[in-house]
Amino acid sequence: MAIPGNPVVARARGVAAAALIAPGLAALLAACASPAPASRPAAATTPMTEVHVTCSQVSAVLSDGPDPSADPVGYAEAQILPLGQIRTPDPQLRSAIGDLARAYRAFFDSNGTSGAAKMAVTAASKRIDSFCPGATS
Repeated sequence: MAIPGNPVVARARGVAAAALIAPGLAALLAACASPAPASRPAAATTPMTEVHVTCSQVSAVLSDGPDPSADPVGYAEAQILPLGQIRTPDPQLRSAIGDLARAYRAFFDSNGTSGAAKMAVTAASKRIDSFCPGATS
């Protein structure tokens, strides 16, 4: 039977309580002491989810229209307006989409005969693929 005010019993209870709390406290302290996650570079201002959404839109647009191998001029024409309607907060991706739309316009305007327009489509497609791998395939 414990005697009220007995320092030996009070100390034993304190040690038992500390033994129960210590593992949780150690885990909490370890979590607080871990390094912070790396922050995004200052140049990357658009959240990746927004880029992924835009890439999905670009892929959807480029998958519609005539078969590009059977009707390259018709395919180019079918891409111009839909590409121009895609909006993104990422300025570099927005520029790449605009470049591809302009390249398709030049290819269509030349009825597919301009070598420079063909090269522009190839270059713009590669740039889109650097943001959205496989989007132009």
